[in-house]
Amino acid sequence: MPKFTREIIEAAIAGFEAKKQDIDTQIAELREMLRDSSAGSVVESKTGTKRKLSSAAIQRIPEGQKRRWATARAQSPTKAEKATKPKRKISAAGRKAIAEAQRKRWAAKKATSA
Repeated sequence: MPKFTREIIEAAIAGFEAKKQDIDTQIAELREMLRDSSAGSVVESKTGTKRKLSSAAIQRIPEGQKRRWATARAQSPTKAEKATKPKRKISAAGRKAIAEAQRKRWAAKKATSA
């Protein structure tokens, strides 16, 4: 059995008393939070509460949205204003060259797989 000297025991007592004081202050802070909380609940949930809008406010919402869309449409360029590129067309010679190249690729693939 280890021998405990008087200094070791006194140091242990001092350490435990310091821990006890820390715990007591934490308990006091928690009790204060309980006293300050309203309606007996520490965490208040905002779910389930609905805002009530007047009928005038409900009518203003779609009117405002229509105004916003109207200004957005007025600022965006129309189809006539948009610069469209002319559609590109491939010549008969170009189409023939592509077809020949594709035939060559398929012939090479068939030759290696057979």
